[in-house]
Amino acid sequence: MEKKILIGVILTLILLSPLTSGAVKGGEDVNPDENDVPFTINSRDSPSVDSQTWSLTITMDEEESQNNTTFEITTQICLNDGVCDPPVLMDAEIDGAKYTVSVTPPSDHTYVNWRVKAVYENGNSTNFPTGDWYKTWSSCWFDDGSFGGIDSDADGCINDNESTPGFGILVSLSAIGIAAVSFRKK
Repeated sequence: MEKKILIGVILTLILLSPLTSGAVKGGEDVNPDENDVPFTINSRDSPSVDSQTWSLTITMDEEESQNNTTFEITTQICLNDGVCDPPVLMDAEIDGAKYTVSVTPPSDHTYVNWRVKAVYENGNSTNFPTGDWYKTWSSCWFDDGSFGGIDSDADGCINDNESTPGFGILVSLSAIGIAAVSFRKK
Protein backbone atom coordinates (compact mmCIF):
# COMPACT_ATOMS: atom_id res chain seq x y z
CA MET A 1 0.00 0.00 0.00
CA GLU A 2 2.81 2.42 0.89
CA LYS A 3 4.50 1.73 -2.47
CA LYS A 4 1.32 2.72 -4.33
CA ILE A 5 1.10 6.01 -2.43
CA LEU A 6 4.78 6.75 -3.04
CA ILE A 7 4.43 5.96 -6.75
CA GLY A 8 1.32 8.17 -6.92
CA VAL A 9 3.14 11.09 -5.30
CA ILE A 10 6.16 10.71 -7.60
CA LEU A 11 3.97 10.53 -10.71
CA THR A 12 2.05 13.63 -9.61
CA LEU A 13 5.28 15.57 -9.08
CA ILE A 14 6.60 14.49 -12.46
CA LEU A 15 3.40 15.55 -14.20
CA LEU A 16 3.24 18.91 -12.43
CA SER A 17 6.93 19.82 -12.83
CA PRO A 18 6.55 21.22 -16.40
CA LEU A 19 3.86 23.57 -15.13
CA THR A 20 6.16 25.16 -12.61
CA SER A 21 9.63 24.84 -14.10
CA GLY A 22 8.70 26.29 -17.50
CA ALA A 23 6.53 29.09 -16.17
CA VAL A 24 6.89 32.25 -18.21
CA LYS A 25 6.68 35.63 -16.53
CA GLY A 26 4.29 38.04 -18.24
CA GLY A 27 6.02 40.51 -20.54
CA GLU A 28 9.37 38.70 -20.64
CA ASP A 29 10.19 37.45 -24.14
CA VAL A 30 11.37 33.86 -24.42
CA ASN A 31 14.39 33.70 -26.72
CA PRO A 32 16.63 30.85 -27.81
CA ASP A 33 20.04 30.34 -26.31
CA GLU A 34 22.11 30.71 -29.47
CA ASN A 35 24.51 28.03 -28.17
CA ASP A 36 21.66 25.48 -28.27
CA VAL A 37 20.12 26.19 -31.68
CA PRO A 38 21.39 25.89 -35.28
CA PHE A 39 20.57 29.50 -36.13
CA THR A 40 21.13 33.08 -35.06
CA ILE A 41 18.50 35.79 -34.82
CA ASN A 42 19.28 38.67 -37.17
CA SER A 43 16.23 40.71 -36.20
CA ARG A 44 12.97 40.29 -34.33
CA ASP A 45 10.41 42.99 -33.61
CA SER A 46 9.83 43.35 -29.88
CA PRO A 47 7.33 44.11 -28.58
CA SER A 48 4.77 43.01 -31.14
CA VAL A 49 2.13 45.69 -31.74
CA ASP A 50 -1.57 45.22 -32.54
CA SER A 51 -2.33 45.47 -36.28
CA GLN A 52 1.32 46.13 -37.19
CA THR A 53 3.62 43.70 -38.98
CA TRP A 54 5.79 41.58 -36.69
CA SER A 55 8.90 40.20 -38.41
CA LEU A 56 11.56 37.65 -37.58
CA THR A 57 14.77 37.03 -39.53
CA ILE A 58 17.11 34.16 -38.67
CA THR A 59 20.22 32.79 -40.35
CA MET A 60 20.98 29.08 -40.44
CA ASP A 61 24.39 28.05 -39.09
CA GLU A 62 27.03 27.12 -41.68
CA GLU A 63 27.08 23.40 -40.79
CA GLU A 64 23.32 22.99 -41.34
CA SER A 65 23.45 25.06 -44.50
CA GLN A 66 26.19 22.83 -45.94
CA ASN A 67 24.19 19.67 -45.05
CA ASN A 68 21.10 20.75 -47.06
CA THR A 69 19.03 21.34 -43.93
CA THR A 70 15.89 23.44 -44.34
CA PHE A 71 13.90 25.37 -41.77
CA GLU A 72 10.16 25.56 -41.22
CA ILE A 73 9.04 28.47 -39.04
CA THR A 74 5.66 28.26 -37.33
CA THR A 75 3.89 31.11 -35.54
CA GLN A 76 0.89 31.26 -33.23
CA ILE A 77 -0.89 34.34 -31.93
CA CYS A 78 -2.51 34.37 -28.51
CA LEU A 79 -5.09 36.93 -27.44
CA ASN A 80 -5.66 38.77 -24.17
CA ASP A 81 -8.84 36.75 -23.56
CA GLY A 82 -6.72 33.59 -23.22
CA VAL A 83 -7.51 32.09 -26.62
CA CYS A 84 -4.71 31.14 -29.02
CA ASP A 85 -5.12 30.85 -32.77
CA PRO A 86 -4.02 27.55 -34.33
CA PRO A 87 -0.33 27.39 -35.23
CA VAL A 88 0.47 28.51 -38.78
CA LEU A 89 3.38 27.21 -40.86
CA MET A 90 4.77 30.41 -42.36
CA ASP A 91 5.80 30.91 -45.98
CA ALA A 92 9.31 32.20 -45.30
CA GLU A 93 11.30 34.43 -47.61
CA ILE A 94 14.58 32.58 -48.09
CA ASP A 95 17.79 34.28 -49.17
CA GLY A 96 20.61 31.73 -48.96
CA ALA A 97 20.74 30.73 -45.31
CA LYS A 98 18.54 33.65 -44.18
CA TYR A 99 14.85 33.03 -43.39
CA THR A 100 12.36 35.88 -42.85
CA VAL A 101 8.72 35.61 -41.77
CA SER A 102 6.14 38.27 -41.01
CA VAL A 103 2.69 38.20 -39.44
CA THR A 104 0.23 40.95 -38.50
CA PRO A 105 -1.26 40.28 -35.07
CA PRO A 106 -4.88 41.32 -34.51
CA SER A 107 -6.02 43.84 -31.94
CA ASP A 108 -5.87 42.74 -28.33
CA HIS A 109 -3.15 40.09 -28.74
CA THR A 110 -0.96 39.02 -25.85
CA TYR A 111 2.03 37.60 -27.67
CA VAL A 112 3.37 35.96 -30.81
CA ASN A 113 4.66 32.42 -30.32
CA TRP A 114 7.24 31.10 -32.77
CA ARG A 115 9.35 27.99 -33.30
CA VAL A 116 11.79 26.62 -35.83
CA LYS A 117 11.80 23.09 -37.19
CA ALA A 118 15.08 21.95 -38.73
CA VAL A 119 14.42 19.36 -41.45
CA TYR A 120 17.54 17.39 -42.32
CA GLU A 121 18.44 15.90 -45.68
CA ASN A 122 17.71 12.36 -44.39
CA GLY A 123 14.11 13.35 -43.51
CA ASN A 124 14.62 13.57 -39.75
CA SER A 125 13.72 16.81 -37.97
CA THR A 126 14.22 18.64 -34.69
CA ASN A 127 12.00 21.35 -33.17
CA PHE A 128 13.52 24.41 -31.50
CA PRO A 129 12.44 24.71 -28.77
CA THR A 130 11.30 21.20 -28.00
CA GLY A 131 7.76 21.06 -26.64
CA ASP A 132 7.19 24.79 -26.23
CA TRP A 133 7.48 28.14 -28.03
CA TYR A 134 9.73 31.13 -28.17
CA LYS A 135 7.61 34.13 -27.30
CA THR A 136 7.45 37.82 -28.19
CA TRP A 137 5.06 39.73 -25.91
CA SER A 138 2.86 42.50 -27.24
CA SER A 139 2.98 46.17 -26.35
CA CYS A 140 -0.21 45.59 -24.30
CA TRP A 141 -0.73 42.19 -22.74
CA PHE A 142 -2.96 40.64 -20.10
CA ASP A 143 -1.43 37.98 -17.85
CA ASP A 144 -2.19 36.68 -14.39
CA GLY A 145 -5.00 39.18 -13.78
CA SER A 146 -3.26 42.39 -14.83
CA PHE A 147 -2.27 44.35 -17.92
CA GLY A 148 1.29 45.23 -18.83
CA GLY A 149 3.38 46.57 -21.68
CA ILE A 150 4.21 50.01 -23.01
CA ASP A 151 0.69 50.50 -24.44
CA SER A 152 -1.22 49.60 -21.28
CA ASP A 153 -2.63 51.28 -18.23
CA ALA A 154 -4.32 49.88 -15.12
CA ASP A 155 -7.65 49.51 -16.96
CA GLY A 156 -6.40 47.83 -20.13
CA CYS A 157 -4.84 48.68 -23.44
CA ILE A 158 -4.39 52.21 -24.67
CA ASN A 159 -5.64 52.20 -28.25
CA ASP A 160 -4.94 55.21 -30.44
CA ASN A 161 -7.42 53.89 -33.00
CA GLU A 162 -10.41 54.12 -30.68
CA SER A 163 -13.43 55.93 -32.01
CA THR A 164 -14.37 59.32 -30.66
CA PRO A 165 -15.28 59.04 -26.97
CA GLY A 166 -19.02 59.15 -26.43
CA PHE A 167 -19.83 58.40 -30.05
CA GLY A 168 -21.71 55.24 -29.05
CA ILE A 169 -23.77 57.21 -26.53
CA LEU A 170 -24.58 59.83 -29.18
CA VAL A 171 -25.83 57.15 -31.59
CA SER A 172 -27.90 55.51 -28.83
CA LEU A 173 -29.49 58.81 -27.77
CA SER A 174 -30.27 59.66 -31.40
CA ALA A 175 -31.99 56.30 -31.89
CA ILE A 176 -34.05 56.81 -28.71
CA GLY A 177 -34.98 60.33 -29.84
CA ILE A 178 -36.09 59.14 -33.27
CA ALA A 179 -38.11 56.32 -31.67
CA ALA A 180 -39.77 58.81 -29.31
CA VAL A 181 -40.69 61.16 -32.19
CA SER A 182 -42.08 58.20 -34.18
CA PHE A 183 -44.08 57.01 -31.18
CA ARG A 184 -45.61 60.49 -30.62
CA LYS A 185 -46.75 60.72 -34.25
CA LYS A 186 -48.75 57.50 -33.94
